[in-house]
Amino acid sequence: MSYLNMKDEKLLPTVVELNTLLADYHIYYQNLRNFHWNILGENFFELHEKFEALYTDARTKIDEIAERILTLRYHPMSNLRHYLEASNIKEVSTDKTDKEMVQELIENHAILLKQMSKVIEQADNANDEGTIDLIGAYIRELEKESWMLDAFVKDSKEQLNKV
Repeated sequence: MSYLNMKDEKLLPTVVELNTLLADYHIYYQNLRNFHWNILGENFFELHEKFEALYTDARTKIDEIAERILTLRYHPMSNLRHYLEASNIKEVSTDKTDKEMVQELIENHAILLKQMSKVIEQADNANDEGTIDLIGAYIRELEKESWMLDAFVKDSKEQLNKV
């Protein structure tokens, strides 16, 4: 691949992991839409907005991941059936409380972060700095969102670790 100065055979493992991340993000996105539409209770207003912000961000990342795969000159996965088969994240039901929804998202984040680490590992093996940069930024953002969601479900009497 002349314009990227990288060899296709070294990029293939990165693309495979990016496609899995793409599938994970699609199911995560749909879980967020599910929660946005079905949230009830005293935290409705706050979480309805939060879920919308998260799914809007996820939609952007879905596009960026697919475009990165295209930049590497491969086809991104693009069928729902394939997303459901490849994703590490599973669809969720609508019968969850507000805190259960947030806890489910924290678990989805852990899965996304694990998959992002796999992408980074393969991209590093291929000297693919563009993918490392893209996913590195996603990791930082998702870790912060996870911290905030985790703080939401904590009992106010819980404390952080002491130095």
